[in-house]
Amino acid sequence: MALFNEPRVLQQPTATSSLGSSATMEPPLSSRGDDALEREIPGVSSAGASATLRNPASSWPLLPPFARRLGAGIVQDLRARAPWYISDWTDAWNYRVVPATALIFFANVLPGIAFSLDLIETTQQYGVAEVLMSSFMAAFIFSVFGAQPLTIAGVTGPITVFNKTIYDIVLKQPNAPNYLHFVGWVYLWAAIIHWITATLNWCNFLKYVTRFSCDTFGFYVSWVYLQYGVQVTTRQFSEGVDGAFVAVILALLMLVTSFLFQSLSEKTYFHRIIPANDRPWLVKFWELDGKWVGIALPFGIVLWILFFFDHNVSSLIAQGSQFPLRKPPGFHYDFFLLGITTFLAGVIGVPAPNGLIPQAPIHTTSLLIMGRPKKIDEEEQAQTPRRPSPVMSSRVEEKAFHSFPHAQEVPTAVVEQRVSNLAQGALCLVLLTGPFLHILNLIPRGVLAGLFWYMGADALRGNGITLKLLYLIRDKSLTPSDEPLRKVRKSRLVLFVAVQLIGFGATFAMTQTIAAIGFPVVTLLLVPTRILIIPRLPFTPEELSILDGPTASPFTMESVGGSL
Repeated sequence: MALFNEPRVLQQPTATSSLGSSATMEPPLSSRGDDALEREIPGVSSAGASATLRNPASSWPLLPPFARRLGAGIVQDLRARAPWYISDWTDAWNYRVVPATALIFFANVLPGIAFSLDLIETTQQYGVAEVLMSSFMAAFIFSVFGAQPLTIAGVTGPITVFNKTIYDIVLKQPNAPNYLHFVGWVYLWAAIIHWITATLNWCNFLKYVTRFSCDTFGFYVSWVYLQYGVQVTTRQFSEGVDGAFVAVILALLMLVTSFLFQSLSEKTYFHRIIPANDRPWLVKFWELDGKWVGIALPFGIVLWILFFFDHNVSSLIAQGSQFPLRKPPGFHYDFFLLGITTFLAGVIGVPAPNGLIPQAPIHTTSLLIMGRPKKIDEEEQAQTPRRPSPVMSSRVEEKAFHSFPHAQEVPTAVVEQRVSNLAQGALCLVLLTGPFLHILNLIPRGVLAGLFWYMGADALRGNGITLKLLYLIRDKSLTPSDEPLRKVRKSRLVLFVAVQLIGFGATFAMTQTIAAIGFPVVTLLLVPTRILIIPRLPFTPEELSILDGPTASPFTMESVGGSL
């Protein structure tokens, strides 16, 4: 769909490539012909097709085609990302990394603490220490070894619902098994399926994940945060009315203050400037009775479905088309790493981490380099399609684009590095020390509730469903003349949003029942709904191109075979 800039082909960085230098990049591989493209990056098809499916490794000529394609996506991700590994660390020499680390640390830790309070009350197993350890493990593995270090992973609302539902189902059975042993096997089965998925290149199915699915799932996650904020607040009433009113006041103050500081950050003058229950960490899941090992398998499949959608969608949104990225993604390889973190979570008895929404896109947004749009000769632009030009240093940003003195600043680059993710994970490890754990327990519950409300409300503000609903109720005379939704018939816009709200309602309603264990299946069904059902409804191709589109840019989607 012609909603984004021209596709960018993967480029190898030069020896001096970094945000802190003015190194020149090699010319686009597409200008050197298909043969040159395949020599530079084995497995990348100049036609834009999936590298993992169309150009298997030629070093195994005696193997059948299927066998030669095994693991091709992982290999391609490693080949594409490895040349950028050193610059991922050197590019962190930028002042934006410090506030980004602080922002994502608190945005990750504070909701995690609230989730731990919910888990310790319902499962009596997962406390603050387990959540912090899970966050550190995910941050360390994905920042040091991952191909997409901008994606923040940690304990999410959906995995909290999943673990609570397992506890409610299993512990009500006669001769119920040890909860951590059972969850250990659930995580092990899920990890094995993760590794199979990455090896068989099934992440290529992400090409069918569009804004329709991402907006609906993001809408659901936003309401989960709002719901948790209400739950944290209402629990305070059991401790007395006075304390409950104080909690409500603190929650509202946290909500208002967060939005106040967010609005201030958008002003142009700021642009420059120990396990629970004293159990051992090792979970001896191999001691579980054999019949429960088999019962854990379907739970593991459901967890795989959840993580396949949740983690990859958070990665897509964190590398969305609004971010001018220049380094290649790696969905296959990172999903393989997610299998490792899921397995380790079962071994040490912590909630399994995965990609966070909205923390992952918040992280990327905090690393944006803003600047005024460059003046480009229209004739030259028409003759030569251009991809977003990265700004290689903050000095360039300071002095560039004087030809538009009153133009609004736009994103010109992203500080793509690994340090902020690793640093926020290291801070989680610091919080595991005794004095800090004591301080964490002193945080008023109202503050946590207010943070949930802020994160949920902030995510709703930019969600596609919310924007379409606001357009429907807005006075047409106050709507900009260049608003794309003006070209969509109102009845068709209502129909499209109605389908999304039905998907959200089904998912949210299911999580409120004992059947919550199956909500990932409903979420995954959003993809075939968009591919098979939506095109049969009375939409024109132009209307669908406006209402929906790829979540990420063609450059990012190249890793999974392009987009629809």
